Amino acid sequence: MAETAPQYRWIEGQGNAFGAPGLEPRWTSSAKDAVGTAYSSSSRAWYTVSHGILNEVYYPTIDRPQIRDMQLLVTDGETFFHEERRDLHHEFEYIDADSLAVRVRNRDIEGRYSITKEIINDPHYPVVLTRVRMEGDASLLRRLKVYALLSPHIEGGGMGNSARVADVAGSRVLIAWKNHTSLVLAADCGFSRASCGYVGASDGWQDLKQNFRMDWEFGSALDGNVAVMGEVHCAADGLREGELAFTLALGFGDGHHAALAVTMAALAKPFEDHLRRFIEQWHRAASPRELAASAGDGGRLMQISHNIILAHEDKTYGGAFIASASIPWGYAKGDDDLGGYHLVWTRDMVQSATALLACGRIETARRALVYLACTQKPDGGFAQNFWIDGTPYWTGIQLDEVAFPIILAWRLWKLDGLGKFDVVPFVERAAGFLVRYAPVTQQERWEEAAGYSPSTLAAVISALVCAAEIARAHGSVELAQFLEEHADWLESHLEDWTVTNNGVLHPEVKRHYMRIRPPECGEPYAHEECGTEMVRIANGKPGENNEYQAREIIDAGFLELVRYGVRRADDPLVVDSLKVVDHVLKVETPKGPCWYRYNHDGYGQREDGGPFLGFGKGRPWPLLVGERAHYELAAGGDFKSLIATMERFASEGGMLPEQIWEEPDRYGLICGGPAGSAMPLVWAHAEYLKLLRSVTDGRVFDRISIVEARYRERRKSQIEVFKLRRPLRRIAAGKTLRITAQERFQVVWSTDGWKTRQSILSSTVGYAGSYADIPTAQKQNGTISFTLFWTERQQWEGRNFDVQLEEGAWPAGTPSATR
Repeated sequence: MAETAPQYRWIEGQGNAFGAPGLEPRWTSSAKDAVGTAYSSSSRAWYTVSHGILNEVYYPTIDRPQIRDMQLLVTDGETFFHEERRDLHHEFEYIDADSLAVRVRNRDIEGRYSITKEIINDPHYPVVLTRVRMEGDASLLRRLKVYALLSPHIEGGGMGNSARVADVAGSRVLIAWKNHTSLVLAADCGFSRASCGYVGASDGWQDLKQNFRMDWEFGSALDGNVAVMGEVHCAADGLREGELAFTLALGFGDGHHAALAVTMAALAKPFEDHLRRFIEQWHRAASPRELAASAGDGGRLMQISHNIILAHEDKTYGGAFIASASIPWGYAKGDDDLGGYHLVWTRDMVQSATALLACGRIETARRALVYLACTQKPDGGFAQNFWIDGTPYWTGIQLDEVAFPIILAWRLWKLDGLGKFDVVPFVERAAGFLVRYAPVTQQERWEEAAGYSPSTLAAVISALVCAAEIARAHGSVELAQFLEEHADWLESHLEDWTVTNNGVLHPEVKRHYMRIRPPECGEPYAHEECGTEMVRIANGKPGENNEYQAREIIDAGFLELVRYGVRRADDPLVVDSLKVVDHVLKVETPKGPCWYRYNHDGYGQREDGGPFLGFGKGRPWPLLVGERAHYELAAGGDFKSLIATMERFASEGGMLPEQIWEEPDRYGLICGGPAGSAMPLVWAHAEYLKLLRSVTDGRVFDRISIVEARYRERRKSQIEVFKLRRPLRRIAAGKTLRITAQERFQVVWSTDGWKTRQSILSSTVGYAGSYADIPTAQKQNGTISFTLFWTERQQWEGRNFDVQLEEGAWPAGTPSATR
C-alpha cells in the first residue's frame, strides 16, 4: 500500500511510535450482544457489539474481520480514567424491533455521566456509524476529554498492520492498512489530536493510563500490532447544556482513497437520515409474524433470530451463510486462529437456509442451494468447512454435510421453489458420494470421531431417499431404485451398527443408542486399536485417560432419526435411549434444563474458568434444548416449557450462545449464562425458528414425508453391500451380495472353490458408480469367492475376495464388545 497520495497529507507529529511491533495480538470476547449490517447488499460491512463497545467488524465479506474492537476512553485529566468496556455499566436495546440498529448505554458507576451510542451501517456503503451522546453534569462534561481508541486487525490479523494520522480537507483522520485493504476512522466534529501506537507500548490506552492525559501524538506506527486514537474535538467545545454529541465513522475500502471517500461521504449526511433508511431497509425483511403466537416471549426472539440469520449471509457471495460472526474464546486466540466460526459449514448453512424456508423465504433458500452447488467438489462432496470463496479450511469428510444439501434441494423441489435451476446433477453427484462412503463417516456432526453415527446415518438415509424421488421424477428409474435400496440397507442395520445391548450408563437400561461406534479393522478411518470398540475423546486433557468403550458414551444424536422420519417417536429404543440421555447429560440451571453434547466431552470452558485451548470441559448447548423440544412435539410431550427455556438462554440482545455455564457463579461466569464459545450460534437460532414453525403447524417442520412413509414400518433389506473401501467378511444366506464401485467392472465369482465360475458385467448408475448383484439361497453355505476386472482400464484387480455365507450371520462390522 502506498504511504503517500495527493488527496491528503500525512501529519508527522512526534514521528513513528516506539515499541514495535507491539504485543502478540489477541481477538476479543465471542459473547456478542448483537451482530448487525445493513439489509442492502451494497453495504458490505458487518459489525458486532459486546460489553458496551464495537467488536469485530467484517469487510468486504463476512468471513474477513478487520478490527479487534473500538471503544471510547474518558478522563477528566486529573482524577480518573475510564474505558467503556471495563469501567462502565452496560445496557443494550434495539432501536427498532424489526431491524438490527442497536443502542448501547454505558453509565459511570458513580452516576456522574452516561454515554449513549447508536450503531448502524451506512445503508449503502461499507461504513459503520456510531452516534454518541454524553449526558451528565455540565461542569463535568466541560472538563471531560473523550477519545476514540481503535485496534485494527486488518485482513484477519493483528500483526503487519500500519497506521498514520492524515489531514483530509482540513479534518484530522486516522488511516490504517495492510496489503490492499484500508480503514479510516473519522469524527463529524473532527479530532483535535490523534496518535498511532504499538499495542502494549505506545498505544493511547497506555498513554492515558499513566497520568490521565494525552502526551503522545505519534504520526505513524508501521508494520506491527497497532492501535490508533483520536481526541474528539467536540468534547472540548460545542457543548450544549448537560449534553454533548458527535458521530464516529469507521469506513473500509480497497486502498486509502476508497476508504476515505466512503467514510467522509457518510459523515456528510445526517445520522438521522442514515438511521431512517437503515430501518426502512430492514422492514422489507418482514419477519414471519404468524410464528409469534407459538413463542413464549411474544415473538421477540423470533424477530431477532430471523434477522440474525439474514445478517450472516454474505453480500458478495450470495447464498453463503457462515456459522457465526465470532471467534470462540477470541480473547485467547491470535493470528494463528484464522477461521473462528466465520466460515461456511454446509451443516450449519443448510440449517440456516431451512429455517428461512420455514419463514417463507424460498428465494433465499434457493440462493443458498445454488451457492452450495457452486462449491461442491467434483466428486460430489464438500470440504468440512471453507471460506466463502469456496477455499477449504478444514478438510475432514462428514457425510451429513453432503446429505443435508440433498435434503434442502428436495424441500425446494417439493415447493416448486427451484426456479430454472437444474438440481439433478448436483443431487446425483452428492448421492453418489454418499453411496461411495457410507456408512462409515470420518467425522460425525461434532467433528471429532470416525465410525457409525446415528445422527449421520439419519441424514444419509433421508438424503438418499430424497435423491431417489428426484431421480425417478426425472426419468432415472434404475438410479432411483438403486438409491432406495442403498438407503434401505443402511436403515436395516441402524441398530446393528449404533446400539449397545450391554449398556453401563443407566442401571435399568442396557440397550440404547451410542454416540458413535468406531470402525472395525479394515474399515475406513480405523485406528490402531480397531476391534476393541474404544473411542478417543478428541479434546481430552493431556495426560489423562481419554479413551472409553463406545457403550460408555452417549449423545442425543439419535433424535435425528425421529426428526426426519426414519424412526417413530414412540420407538422403544428411542424412549429408552432418552432415559440414558437424561440420566447422564441433562443438567438443571436457573433458566431451565439443558443438555451436554455427550459425556466426557472436552470442548468447552476449562474447570478453572479458563478458555478452551485444545482441551477443557464440555458445557451444555441451548441448541439441544430445541432439538429435545422438537422430539417432545413429535411424541406429544411438553415442548412449551422448553421453548421458554431456550428464550431465557438468549442474551439481552437476543443472541443464543453455543454453550452455557452450568456451574455456580464464579470466574465472571453466570450459571445459565453464556460460556466463552460462539455467540450467536446461528444454528441455534435456526433451530428455534424451525421449532416455532413446527409448533405453529402442529408437525415437525424437518419431517420428510417420503422418508416417514417409507420407514413407518421396519424394512428388511435383501442386499448386503461390498465396497473395496469396506469389504464384507460374511453375509446371511439368502441375501444378495451387491458389489459397488466407482467405475465399471466385470465380476467373476465361484461358490465351489473355483471349480466352476460365473461372471456378470456391472450396471452403471451415473455418479453413484456401478454395481453387480450375486444372489444366494436361504440354506446356502460356504464361501463366495470373486475378483474384479476393470473394463475401462482393461485390468484385473489382482486379488481375490472371500465372503462367508452363514445362516443368521451378523453383517460385517457388527459390534462385538458392546453386544
